[in-house]
Amino acid sequence: MLYIGTSGFSYQDWIGPFYPENIAKGDMLTLYAREFNTVEVNSSYYRIMPATVFYHLQNKVPADFKFTVKANQVITHTRDKNEAVFQEFKASLQPILKNNKLGCILAQFPYSFHYNHDNLDYLLYVKEKMDYAPLVVEFRNNYWLKDSIFDFLRKNEIGFCMVDQPALKGLIPPLAVVTSQLAYLRFHGRNKEKWWQHEYAYQRYDYLYSEQELEEWVPKIKEIIGQTSDQYIFMNNHYKGKAVKNALMLMGLLRQEIKTANSDVKGIEDLPRT
Repeated sequence: MLYIGTSGFSYQDWIGPFYPENIAKGDMLTLYAREFNTVEVNSSYYRIMPATVFYHLQNKVPADFKFTVKANQVITHTRDKNEAVFQEFKASLQPILKNNKLGCILAQFPYSFHYNHDNLDYLLYVKEKMDYAPLVVEFRNNYWLKDSIFDFLRKNEIGFCMVDQPALKGLIPPLAVVTSQLAYLRFHGRNKEKWWQHEYAYQRYDYLYSEQELEEWVPKIKEIIGQTSDQYIFMNNHYKGKAVKNALMLMGLLRQEIKTANSDVKGIEDLPRT
């Protein structure tokens, strides 16, 4: 099944570019779910939310809608094997687990998380503690780009998060590599100038992809679809609704390409027409 959405949905600066001017914050997800079949929840990185939050969120979306949830920062950045945090995180997800609306968990590690045996062991620890859902890891530096690491991920059924981001030294390049039956791709934008040097965090993601730039990924995505059972694609260039524009643009490109190739891909016909 193909799922395409954005990283987050509740942005004030989307009012106007995407949401109507008079929208209530509590109505944003309902409107969002009319256009997309998945969303990546990033707020869980900053704090573990009460289960009631996910209970109310899952009531606002269709039965086949999927949430992917970013692991809390204590899990990915502190990394002190705090079992209580893992238990609290799992408890918060119970409503979407119970209703089969959790697509996977995204563990996004910092740039400082380098390849070594201790960190490999920690990945296995995270996988063990999160055995209730598919796990995807996003590495932020290219020290992890080794065939042995991809084999390690495949052996342990851990997904590799593919990324599109600025072509800067040390960052992960736009590789199309899958290591589990769940493929995961994030578009961060290509804002080279503001990636490391920015006053506000949002400036890093202030980037609108051109159609030509997104077309670079179409043949790769077709290959990914053929290798996996579920595919998740998210636009993280969220500033002023640019993620929405690019997600809809990519949907249109994929719909046309796959239709032209006479491919039968579950999820394509469910995507909105642009």
